[in-house]
Amino acid sequence: MFRRLRQWLCPDVAIDLGTANTLVAIQGMGIVLDEPSVVALQKGTRRVLGKGTAVGKLAKQMLGRAPDSITAVR
Repeated sequence: MFRRLRQWLCPDVAIDLGTANTLVAIQGMGIVLDEPSVVALQKGTRRVLGKGTAVGKLAKQMLGRAPDSITAVR
């Protein structure tokens, strides 16, 4: 019984931190996240923009287009 309960509460998770994309897969569900490996940072403070939400596709849109106070890095 505990094994069945553990499988329901703690599914196996795989994370691939690739150079182009970051993938997260959960056993039985497949890939649940496929985002570019990019983050947008405020220069000087190195804080992630948007209260930590400027990652992935949103940050990739900023590559080469952000003002000097922002840097988008892979």
